[in-house]
This record gives sequence, structure tokens and C-alpha cells, in this order.
Amino acid sequence: MAVAQPSTAQEEVKLTPAQAQKLGVRVTHPVSSRTDQTLPYPAQIVIPTPQLWVVSAPVAGMVTKLAVARGDRITAGQPLVTLESPSFVSLQRDYLHALAQEVLANQQLKRNEDLFEGKAVPQRVLETSQTEARQAGIAVAERRQMLHLSGLSDEAISRLTTQALISATLTVNAPQAASVVDVTVSPGQRLEQSAPLVKLARLSPLWAEIAIPASNIRAIRTGARVEIEGYATPGQVILVSETTDVATQTILVRAEIPNSGELHPGQTTAVRISYLSAGESAWEIPYSGLVRRGEQTAVFVAIDGGGFRLIPVTVLAEDQDHVVVSGAITDKDEVAISGISALRGILSRLGAGQ
Repeated sequence: MAVAQPSTAQEEVKLTPAQAQKLGVRVTHPVSSRTDQTLPYPAQIVIPTPQLWVVSAPVAGMVTKLAVARGDRITAGQPLVTLESPSFVSLQRDYLHALAQEVLANQQLKRNEDLFEGKAVPQRVLETSQTEARQAGIAVAERRQMLHLSGLSDEAISRLTTQALISATLTVNAPQAASVVDVTVSPGQRLEQSAPLVKLARLSPLWAEIAIPASNIRAIRTGARVEIEGYATPGQVILVSETTDVATQTILVRAEIPNSGELHPGQTTAVRISYLSAGESAWEIPYSGLVRRGEQTAVFVAIDGGGFRLIPVTVLAEDQDHVVVSGAITDKDEVAISGISALRGILSRLGAGQ
């Protein structure tokens, strides 16, 4: 068994290279780390919910044609789906019937106005005609609005009004420029009214959803800069959740990222979040090299003549594999990353013997 030589320094362990090797002590050099950013955290790229919507069937019917597929980029007004619908026929018929009733009501009102001026009819007859004409106009407005809701444009309704040509097919168009996220129907499928047809989305900006360990969340603030590895355009934090996931003990951080087309919803990536000033040196080492003593943290650094000295450090960021620290160390130092328990045990015995 290796025997440590007592040291006059309370935080030092004197070991020969052979003793260190027998104890399983391995060392590494700290790597300089940016002090204004966290370690990389995994993130999921998602579509912001306000930029995601579903185009539904305005009337019941059967799908006769699909004009788009998943992944297509579409423009406002571009045809998406064509339906064949008896309900659409009924809407057009009801609109034309309401128009005819309005014409009759207005004609009757005009006759009664002329008769009332000649004192041929009483005022109540005129008032009745006025009410009927107003009701006929309301019915036309209602039926016209129903046609709007079914997807007919003002131009198409005007053609229907003048030509009275009833169509059994209805084309559902894109309400605005977007990308097709999903198509939920197929040709020949019969649908009820309001059944989903196509899911659309605007893909810029996007959200990066990041699960941050609860112990690391204090330094992250809304508005912080977020950089995605391999992507040039930074984003910023727009949400730091107030709740913790019970199972993972992580807190959701959401960042908004402008998308130039290189990011894709559903992909996983790694991000770094800015949270400190760059005024201090920081060093990245394997997590196994960190020594915790209550609320204090330190590392074992090799010293001249053989052995290790315990150097206090401040933890800036950590994950399950690495830790970023600041303290009186440099990239020239050798930090112990294994055999830590043996070094702590020797240090404890030395302290007890003094």
C-alpha cells in the first residue's frame, strides 16, 4: 500500500509518481472555457404555437384532390384541397333563394310606398313591407357570410350572384404563406364539417426548448443570448419556467431563434446560454475531478516534488460529464480526475494526525 509523506501544508498530499499510479490517480490539463456562456445543453427545435394552425373542412364532403404534400412551401391563396360537397350546393341554393326573396320584398316595398303616397294603403301596410325588406336583407347577409366561411371569395360570390351557376366542388385555399407540416386526409375520404385537412406553420422564428438542471438555473435570465452550435444566428431567452419537472429536476428554458432555413422543427441540437461577464478566467474539466466539501468546491492540482494540493474553485456551470470552474488554476496545471477518493482519504488522515 502507498504511504503518503506528511506535509506542512494542511491541504497538500505528498506522493511519489509510483504511489499516485498505484492509487489510480490520473490527471488532465484544464481547458479554457468562455466565462460568458454555459456548457452546451441539449435543446429541441419546435414550432412556436402562435405560428401553427390547422386548415379544416368548411363543409362536409368528400376529398377529390390534394394539391400539396408535407414539406411544401405555399403562398397565400394557393389551393390546398378540393372537396365535393352536397352541403356546399345547399349553401349556394339558400343564398340565391335569399337573393330572390330580397328582390321580391324590395319590389313589394316600392309598390306600397307608391300606394301610401296616393293614400291607397294605410301606414301599417307600409311599415310591414319595410320590416319584410329589412329581414330579407339580413337573410342575404347571413347566407353571404356562410359562403365566406365555406371559403368562397367575394369575386366567386359575385359570379354566383350574376350567373346563378351552382357548383358541387369547393377548393380550400391557404390563408397565408406557410409551410405544410402535415396532410391529414387522402383522396376519396369523406369528412364532416370542421374535420382537419392540412396543418400549416410559419417556420421563422423557431423555439429552442432547453431543459436546464434546477441547480444551474439561477444565472439564466430572460433576454440572455443563446447560441446554437453550428448555426450562425443567435437567439434569446424568452421564457424561464417557474416550475420544475419532478422526474428530471430540470426547468424549461425557451429561446426564440430566427430561422434562415437551416433549422428544422423536431431536430435536436446543443446550445450555450450567456449568463456571466467575461471578466474572469474559467476552466473546463471532467466532472469527476470536482471535490465537494459541503458548500465548498475544490480540485486536486499536482505540485512540484510529487503530490497534490487542494485548490478552492467556484463552479460556474456543470452537466453530468463536465464542469466549468474559476479559481487559481491555469491550463498548465495538472488536475486529478481519478483516484479522488484515495486522495481525500489521505488528506483526512493527515489532517487528523496534525
